[in-house]
Amino acid sequence: MPMAQPFRKAIAKPCSSSSTPPIPNRSLVTSITSILQNLNPQSPDCSPLLKEFSPHLTPNLVIHVIKNLKNPHNALHFFNWASNPNPNPNNYSHTPSCYAAITDLLLSHSLFSTAYSLLRHSNKLSDFLICRFINALGHRGDIRGAIHWFHKAKTFGRGRCVFSCNAILGVLVRANRVNIAKAVYDQVLAEGLVEPDVYTHTTMIRGLCKVGMVESARKVFDEMRCEPNMVTYNTLIHGFCKKGDMEGAKTVFTRLVESKSCKPDVVSFTTLIDGYSKKGELREALECFKEMVERGCSPNVVTYNALIEGLCLSGEVDEAKKMMTRMRLNGLKDNVATNTSMLKGFCIVGMSDEAVRHLREMVSRGMKPDLKAYSVVVNEYCKIGKPGEAVSLLREMVARGIKPSVSSFNAVFRVLVDEGKLEEGVFLLKQMPRMGCSPNFLSYCIVICGLCKVKGRMQQVEKLVSDMLQNGHNLDATMYNCLLGGYCDDEDEEMALKTVYDIMDKNFVINQDTFCSFVKVLCAKGKLKEAETVFEEMCRRCQFSGKAKVKEEH
Repeated sequence: MPMAQPFRKAIAKPCSSSSTPPIPNRSLVTSITSILQNLNPQSPDCSPLLKEFSPHLTPNLVIHVIKNLKNPHNALHFFNWASNPNPNPNNYSHTPSCYAAITDLLLSHSLFSTAYSLLRHSNKLSDFLICRFINALGHRGDIRGAIHWFHKAKTFGRGRCVFSCNAILGVLVRANRVNIAKAVYDQVLAEGLVEPDVYTHTTMIRGLCKVGMVESARKVFDEMRCEPNMVTYNTLIHGFCKKGDMEGAKTVFTRLVESKSCKPDVVSFTTLIDGYSKKGELREALECFKEMVERGCSPNVVTYNALIEGLCLSGEVDEAKKMMTRMRLNGLKDNVATNTSMLKGFCIVGMSDEAVRHLREMVSRGMKPDLKAYSVVVNEYCKIGKPGEAVSLLREMVARGIKPSVSSFNAVFRVLVDEGKLEEGVFLLKQMPRMGCSPNFLSYCIVICGLCKVKGRMQQVEKLVSDMLQNGHNLDATMYNCLLGGYCDDEDEEMALKTVYDIMDKNFVINQDTFCSFVKVLCAKGKLKEAETVFEEMCRRCQFSGKAKVKEEH
């Protein structure tokens, strides 16, 4: 979704250390790093080699050396040496940020026990550092381990563990375990040991919105024990918009406008505009855009894209063009997403030639149309019955390093089959892997069923079925019925009989008209006994309800 990125960037990670300190003397960092990288694993004592750097030790230097090292064991040797350097003229000692740096490095290499041992022996286990264990375990998918460390944090901190609380909520929300996150959240509030901050509430709101529980998210918002920040407001507005509840989104937006601590920003307005546009409520979207400008909030590319997409999807292509012109006049450059919306708009109003011209203009302007942009025009070519042009576009995509989607190929197959261009369809089907896309079940189904309707093509069908099975796709009832119909049209009673028994073995339903054709073929070939046997078996299995009709006809 176009609005997802601003939120990911806006929501801060509460347990991360503050802004990165300025880089210390680069030559010092490089020299120390070089010494550590060349340590003898059999004799890793680095004290004599690092002695000369003791007077220069600072937390900033230690942090950058640790971050510069790829080998966690070398970093740990350095950290342990710097814990008690000799000499130590400046009385250097590690700060919490130093412990955070070495902990992060060890955890990134899954050295959990080493990190725990270091912090425990240093008496540095704290909520600020334990939250790092929770996040690391969460990234590994070890939800149970993350919860275990959260309970450990509550023990160490005597309940004062807001960093760990925020971390476990974040882990659970990212893993879509929102119900568990809500249980943890409710427990934290009930116990009263942790004083939740804005990140605590916002993370819970984000999780509930993620799974569509926007009313529950609103309840959390209404019961917050601290002032919401911009991220809180924008997260809830986005949740309502995503759900399509624009009235709810507008209510939260109004509260934001009335707030003394926050004011709507570009994300707030853009989220609301995007929500209105997606619902086709363009008047409200344009009014919101107008208010945005009047409040001195400058629209960005995402804002304009939301409006342009809404206008295009509603068939207001001329208005969308005007909005793009306004965008450019305001110093913003349209991107692939902007122009893809225009392509959709042209196709929606039946301006296929204009869509093709616009795609060519994108390329001539140095823009690189992506899969979505090309797919719009490919599908339009298919809609207006120009499979040849669609195939040419697919080949152009491949030449530009873009792998076409299987849905685009399938759209082409449908048109080729409808127009009776079966050889072209078979050829394209075989070409697909070389074009970076493997046929799926539907690809085979369209082409095979098309061939089955033409007399004398069953040998070719059998080869494709063989390819299909080798590629891991099994036949379904529809395809079996197509095969049976094809064999009946070719009056190949033996293969038709085999197909019927295969269908019965798999407990699939046979189409009534196809079964009637099958019985006619058997009767015409003088195989009345086989016809009666199959018919009775079909009736016994309750797979065929047209018994009376068949008896009347035969």
